[in-house]
Amino acid sequence: MVFPSISIIIPTYRREEPLQETLEDVLKQDYSAFEVLVIDQTPTHTPTVEAYLEQLAESGKIRWFRVNWASLPGARNYGVRRATGEIILFIDDDVKLPEGYLQAHARNYQERPEIGAVAGRVFDRMKLADSQKINPKDSPYSIDYLPPQAMDPGIAWYYIDLVHTVKPQRVISTRGCNMSFRRDIFTERGIWFDERFRGSAVREESDFCLRLRQTGYHIWYDPEAYLVHLGEETGGCHDINTRSLQYQLTFYHNHFLMALKNLTPVQQLRLYAKLFDCHVLGNPPCNKGGSPIKILTRGIFYSLGFLDALSTLVKSLWENGQIYSRQDLEGSAVPVTQQAKV
Repeated sequence: MVFPSISIIIPTYRREEPLQETLEDVLKQDYSAFEVLVIDQTPTHTPTVEAYLEQLAESGKIRWFRVNWASLPGARNYGVRRATGEIILFIDDDVKLPEGYLQAHARNYQERPEIGAVAGRVFDRMKLADSQKINPKDSPYSIDYLPPQAMDPGIAWYYIDLVHTVKPQRVISTRGCNMSFRRDIFTERGIWFDERFRGSAVREESDFCLRLRQTGYHIWYDPEAYLVHLGEETGGCHDINTRSLQYQLTFYHNHFLMALKNLTPVQQLRLYAKLFDCHVLGNPPCNKGGSPIKILTRGIFYSLGFLDALSTLVKSLWENGQIYSRQDLEGSAVPVTQQAKV
């Protein structure tokens, strides 16, 4: 079987050793045709990591692009425009990959032409041992098939579980640290990541997948296409501290933006109710502190986030928000670009 070529895109921001370890895992993959694109938003690396990246780029093992901004959806789009593979695979800059990872993604496209995206299984740092227990009998907690609610755009985000689910099946969305797409979704269908999703860009992949589903392509979950997401506390793909007030505002902004763009009024109301119940009141599965002060504070950010999302949509009447893509296409986005020699 001839597998399709793959472009692995790794957006990175202020990551050092985890990025290096991720690249080492990627370059160990035994696959016939793949390239690695590092979209680097880090202003300055440590001397060791800088030398490591330079060596990989000069030897042709990676294509290294440095940009002067920090945006996860912007970095994804930037990488896609430079990718050459038939399949576009996104991973984070702090993951561990098993052998056969690329084949696990690729075979889905080879075997089923209706599949437009593959959502891989994601283990987190606390489940490193579980990552060796792909057999459901060895896992302390597993799900065969997701409940019907996991395909409901209004509330799916609280029911889709790409950690414990052990059987392949259609899903409504991928998870950003382990997802792949057919290239033509971008180049022919014209679907790109929305650069108005800010901060950690939570829900940017959900927004993308909701639009992808309108093309008729299926999103397929394959538990064998798994990786371990370390979830490093420092770094990431954005320039907003997760403990900051700005992060709280962008969290709600992004949820409301996804809803306003893609959901029916009824679906929106159900999402807003669930978002309030879980993230403001702190009920399960969020399980947040329930003091009146904390609830009031979260309620304020909830309200401000909704107003901010409305403002974003109003601005869209004259500004589509694809700031970084526009800069790229105009040639003003990148002060330094380093890539593999050809």
